[in-house]
Amino acid sequence: MDNIVFLILRRMRRPLLTLVLIYAASILGLVLIPGQDAQGNPWHMDFFHAFYFVSFMSTTIGFGEIPYEFTDVQRAWVLVSIYLSVIAWLYAIGTILTLLQDKTFQHAIKERRFAQRIRHLREPFYILCGYGETGRELARALTERGQHVVVVDLNEDKINLLKLQNLRDYVPALHANARTPRHLLEAGLGHRQCAGVVALTNDNEVNLKIAITSKLLNPHVTVICRADSHDIEDNMASFGTDYIIDPFDTFAKYLSTALQTPGLYLLQRWLTEKPGTLLPDPVYPPTHGHWIVGGYGRFGKAVFNRLKKEEISITVMEAMPEKTGEPKQGVVRGRGTEEDTLTEADIEHAVGIVAGTDNDANNLSIVMTARAMTNKLFVIARQNYRENDALFRAVDADMVMHPSAIVAGKIRVLLATPMLYEFMSLAAYQEEDWACALVSRIAGLVDNRVPVIQEIVVDQDRHCAIHDALERGRVVQLGDIMRSPGDRDRSLRCIALLRISRNSRELLPEADTELLPGDRLLFCGTRRAFSTMEWTLCHTATLEYILTGEDRPRSWIWRKFQ
Repeated sequence: MDNIVFLILRRMRRPLLTLVLIYAASILGLVLIPGQDAQGNPWHMDFFHAFYFVSFMSTTIGFGEIPYEFTDVQRAWVLVSIYLSVIAWLYAIGTILTLLQDKTFQHAIKERRFAQRIRHLREPFYILCGYGETGRELARALTERGQHVVVVDLNEDKINLLKLQNLRDYVPALHANARTPRHLLEAGLGHRQCAGVVALTNDNEVNLKIAITSKLLNPHVTVICRADSHDIEDNMASFGTDYIIDPFDTFAKYLSTALQTPGLYLLQRWLTEKPGTLLPDPVYPPTHGHWIVGGYGRFGKAVFNRLKKEEISITVMEAMPEKTGEPKQGVVRGRGTEEDTLTEADIEHAVGIVAGTDNDANNLSIVMTARAMTNKLFVIARQNYRENDALFRAVDADMVMHPSAIVAGKIRVLLATPMLYEFMSLAAYQEEDWACALVSRIAGLVDNRVPVIQEIVVDQDRHCAIHDALERGRVVQLGDIMRSPGDRDRSLRCIALLRISRNSRELLPEADTELLPGDRLLFCGTRRAFSTMEWTLCHTATLEYILTGEDRPRSWIWRKFQ
C-alpha cells in the first residue's frame, strides 16, 4: 500500500499543484475584483462564494452568476479562469490515465491484491518458487489432489501461462523475485496455514537464498529445494533445509537400484508414477560389460560414479574436458555424435551407452549413431526440455532422465503422499524376492494401470465411524476395512503397504492386524476401491454390517417395523 501511495503522490504532484494554483488564483481574482449588487452599489465577493463559484465553474455545470450578476471585468476574469481550469483538469486526467497504464503501478496494485488474497487463505498451502517445467507438473499434481498452491516467479510470461492452464483449483501467482524476503512474506511465508516452501528455480544461488530466508523467518515450515551442486547442497543442509533434491544424483541412485534390484526399481516406478498411466515395463541394465558415457557434466559425473561403484568398465566421451574436467582414466575427446568418436570409445564391445549432454539434439544423435553401429545396447538418454517428449519416445530409449520430471515426481510424493516416501525408504532394505512378490500382487489388482496411492488416518475428523468404534472398545482389524460394504465376503482391490502406529512401522501388515486410534495406513489399489472404503470408514451402519454381518435398520421408523 505504501508503494501505491508513493507512486500516486509522485506522479500527481505537478498536476495537483497546478490545479491548486489555478484554483487559488481564480478565487483570489474574484475576491479582489469589485462587483455590483442588485441596487448597483459596489460589492466584493467573499472567499466562500468565490470558492463555491469556481468549484461548479470548473465542472462546467454552470449554475449562473452568484449572488449577483457579474460586471464585465468579473466576466473577463471568469473566462480566463475557465480556460485555465479546463487545461489543468485535462493535464491531471491525462496524468492519471498515464499512471494507470504504468507497469510499475499496475504491478504494485497486483502485488497488493495478491497479498490480500493470501492473507485470507484458511486452508494449508504450499509456496512454489519458480514455475518452469518442474513447477507446472508439481502445481497440477497438487491441485488435482485438492491441495492449495501459491506461485512466485520472476518471469512474467510464466505467470501469464499459469492463468491459461486448466488447473483444478485457482492458483494465486505473483510476478516477483522469490529471493527477496518481502515477496516471500507476501506469498504467505509467515502465514499460519503455510505448509511448505518449494524452491524450484534454475539458479542454485536463488534456491539457497529462498531456503535461508524460509528457515530464518519461519523455522517450522517444511522447505524443499532443488540443487545440482554439492557445495550448494551442503550449504542448504547447514540451514536445516528439510529435503534437498539433486535430479542427477537421484537418477544415478535409480540406476544403481535397477542394476542391483530390478524388482525394487520397478516397484518404485509403479508406486510413484502418475495414477492411471500405463504401468512401466521392467528394465534390466547389464551389470557386466563395457559402458560408454557421453558427456562428463553434472549428470555424466553422477552416472560415472555410480557405475564405477558397481565395478563396471566405463569410457567417457567429452567434447570440452578442459571445462568439465575428466576422470583419472582419461576421456575420448568428442561429442559422441560421430562414428569416429564412438569407435574410439569401443562401441563394438559396449553393452550400454549414456547420452548425457545438456543438448537434446546431441543426445538423440548419440543414440541414433550408436544404434546404427550396434544393436545390442542398453540406452540411457538425458532429456532437457519437455517439448522434446515426442522425439525421445520415438528414439525408444530404455531409460530417460528428465531432470524436471524427476524433481517434480519426488516432491509430489513428499507433499501429496509422505507415507509413500517412508514406505520406499523401508522397502530399500528388503530382499529382491520381497519386491518381486509385491509387484506380482499389484499387477493382479490393476488393469495395466498405475495404482492409486491412498493415505488413511484413523481419527475423529476424517473417519469418525471407525474412530468411534475403537474408542468404544470394539475390535476392528485391518482386513475389516478392506471388505466390500455390498458384500462383506468380498475384498476390495487394494493392498495395505504400511501401517504407522505409535511410532512403530510395519510393512505389508496382515489382515488380522488390530487397528488403534491414530493409526496411519498407506494403501495402493484402484480408485473405486478407496471411494467404497470411505463408506466403511465414515458410516456407522456400514461399519456395523462389515463387523457383524447384520444389516440393521438405520432410522427410527424402520427399527419399529423390525
